[in-house]
Amino acid sequence: QVQLVESGGGLVQPGGSLRLSCAASGFTFSRYGMRWYRQAPGKERELVAGITSTSGSTNYADSVKGRFTISRDNAKSTVYLQMISLKPEDTAVYYCKAVGSNLYWGQGTQVTVSS
Repeated sequence: QVQLVESGGGLVQPGGSLRLSCAASGFTFSRYGMRWYRQAPGKERELVAGITSTSGSTNYADSVKGRFTISRDNAKSTVYLQMISLKPEDTAVYYCKAVGSNLYWGQGTQVTVSS
């Protein structure tokens, strides 16, 4: 059974940090590219960051460059999103997605940036 389970979301003040995790199971994690998306209320889901399966190359949305870092640990079948200098506009549900011979989504974790 394929599962992607996000964790690490929560309420944080502007300027704060959070680290999201997405634990994968049920498929060969190392063969999949991984993505983080987010969806704010009333807005479309948008790509935040991605990391390839092999070289570990990364890409980021312009809105998070320099503040967010995506990484992966293939031994733990986990992808991370380190977020610093958080802003209220980063408030959203964050989802991880596995991209390969199939597509898999997690259930999402809420991130709220507010004072």
